[in-house]
Amino acid sequence: MRQKILTVGLPSGSLLDATLDLFAKAGFSISGSKRSYRPAVDDAELEVRLLRAQEISRYVEHGFLDCGITGKDWVAENQSKVEALAELPYSKVSALPTRWVLVVPEDSSIRTIADLAGKRIATEAVGLTRRFFEARGVPVEIEFSWGATEVKVPDLVDAIVDITETGSSLRANKLRIVETLMESFPVFIANAAAAADAWKRGKMDTLILLLKGALAARGLVGLKMNLPAANLKNLLETLPSLRNPTVSPLAQETWVAVETVIDEKTVREIIPKLKLLGAEGIIEYPLNKVVY
Repeated sequence: MRQKILTVGLPSGSLLDATLDLFAKAGFSISGSKRSYRPAVDDAELEVRLLRAQEISRYVEHGFLDCGITGKDWVAENQSKVEALAELPYSKVSALPTRWVLVVPEDSSIRTIADLAGKRIATEAVGLTRRFFEARGVPVEIEFSWGATEVKVPDLVDAIVDITETGSSLRANKLRIVETLMESFPVFIANAAAAADAWKRGKMDTLILLLKGALAARGLVGLKMNLPAANLKNLLETLPSLRNPTVSPLAQETWVAVETVIDEKTVREIIPKLKLLGAEGIIEYPLNKVVY
């Protein structure tokens, strides 16, 4: 009998490294991604395709892919009829959403959307931009930008609609944000027929569970230690960040083992306090997944 396969589209380009890192933490090793749009994955039930994020929702909608990860913005831009199964809050360099923003030069006289009536705008997201201005009753001329959108104002167009995560590139190019059109995170989307297939939906749900577990583990570490049992109450009262720890008896009855998950940023402050409370054998370890 032919082995069941789930075909997954993943975004190439700027999101590739962050996506591969997320899959690795979720337990899936994807190799050969720098050379091929069909990289190898260490799960015989998965086939991965690397495609531009702009295209993935269309291929999922038409059934060439069972599911995929792409930006919420590109699903909206393409008006793709797909099932959004989960939002995955990660970006290229941070946990912040990306934003589609209306941008003009710093010294431009344009201050509001209405000031753009009759003006020309360049963007890669033509559909999003057109619907945005139509909803506000502002007539504008919109042209597709093949790239290097930031350099087109003010010589070629009056304004641009571009994507940004931190805004640093816009500031470096002396550009000013007039309005945010949309915020977007990657979403896990599925073809309607694939989502209705019991096996494929189960495989997708497993993927989503592990990916969300990997995202939940960001910024967290595990911490364990041995502690005199008499100091346990004092430790929990002194360090409320050690909430709901696992406490286990040791062979030496006057001692206990304490284990918890904690924000990595607080560890450097807490370890000296643990020592003052008599803790020994303190171990900090990284986490790949936290599943609630």
